Amino acid sequence: MPTLMRRGAVAAAAALVTVLAAACAPGSSNDKPESKAPAAVSTDVAKAGNVTLTVWDQEVQGGLKEQIEKLNAQFQATYPNVKINRVSRSFSDLQKTLRLALSGNNPPDVVEANQGYASMAQFVKAGMLLPLDSYDQVYGWKKRYPKGLMDLNSVTDDGKLIGAGKLYGVSLNGEIVGLYYNKEKLTKLGIQPPKTWAEFDQALATAKSKGEVPIAFGNVEKLAAMQLYGILQDGLTDKESVRKLVFGSGGAWTDGPNVQAAQKLGDWSKKGYLTKNANSIKWDDTPVNFAKGEGVFMFGGTWWAPDLNDRMKEKVGFMLPPASQAGAPVSTMGGESLPWSITAKSKHADVAAAYINFITSAKAMDVSVETGNLPVLPASRQPSAALMREVSTAWAELSKNDGTTPYLDYATPTFTDAFGGPLQELIAGKKSAEAVMKAAQDDYTAFQNKK
Repeated sequence: MPTLMRRGAVAAAAALVTVLAAACAPGSSNDKPESKAPAAVSTDVAKAGNVTLTVWDQEVQGGLKEQIEKLNAQFQATYPNVKINRVSRSFSDLQKTLRLALSGNNPPDVVEANQGYASMAQFVKAGMLLPLDSYDQVYGWKKRYPKGLMDLNSVTDDGKLIGAGKLYGVSLNGEIVGLYYNKEKLTKLGIQPPKTWAEFDQALATAKSKGEVPIAFGNVEKLAAMQLYGILQDGLTDKESVRKLVFGSGGAWTDGPNVQAAQKLGDWSKKGYLTKNANSIKWDDTPVNFAKGEGVFMFGGTWWAPDLNDRMKEKVGFMLPPASQAGAPVSTMGGESLPWSITAKSKHADVAAAYINFITSAKAMDVSVETGNLPVLPASRQPSAALMREVSTAWAELSKNDGTTPYLDYATPTFTDAFGGPLQELIAGKKSAEAVMKAAQDDYTAFQNKK
């Protein structure tokens, strides 16, 4: 993967820390779990005795699955006294079941807890995750990771502030949301990869006229529509406006460019540019269908790249979303992968910390490259597959231009339903762009009023 740091993501995260106080979760609680003092931390896993470490993850596809399987196998080979009991679920299923698991008497030891106010901040507020600061002092994660990335996995005790407080997770991979395209279909249609939004609109019209599905798209879980909307939003307004809006320091969802983005999404649906009945198709089925030949284009994250590379080989390409004008810098959503966290009730916290350190080490970054993923930190190896080289190039370009914007579901704890639901109705032709953005603003305002 790229030798460059994700400077765009890091700079964006660092800049946003100053405004994150505006985005908060209501309420507070006492008796927060505390990790042991650094001097009491044991890094000698071999002396821990026979341990079964239960790990919940969402690494279910292609290279992501291969990556964690390799790292787990290496960890167990290094420490034969530890058995990894791996429980893998899709992202959506993990989000649905994790809170119940964490609140039980026998939770997993290590989990991937999503950043944001709906997940990590709420888990911290409820005392379900163990702060990792003592382990950081032993393993030195903050010395290896840029402050901006560490800040994204940090939360205050009351769950009201992300970007400050204690550390609750460490991430392995980076991620950006871009545009995949079927190279064979483009050649057949006489289309070049679009450099501008105007060229992209023309490409969609051409694909539709030739009987192709222009954009492969599945949206049962609502997050896909939020990401597609966010890409359009990034193309219609500036990155700072998006950053301020998501984190509550300025702007409104009903501002002109934001409404225009919803109108554009609605227009694409009306023109038949999206997969038919998209709201009934699962998000994770979208790349599978795309690999089978459905769709000329597909918007999605780099977490899909390893699986698409395996399925499509040289037939698939990746690029950042089009620019407003040829050669102009672009911005798009991105960040780091779900952080690995230790649960507050884990009986094997020292071993869990050693496991997290192992799967986020410099060697782990090389495994990330080997399995076709995008490591969050520089690796010593470069990708061999053409698709992954394109991902690497896109990463470097986005970083150079400081082009990373936050995921929109960070905006409020309920934004996925409050905004994602109306977006489903927009795609189905049942709600106007103005009504959708009003619903988003209503949820956003209610959340801001709880500060």
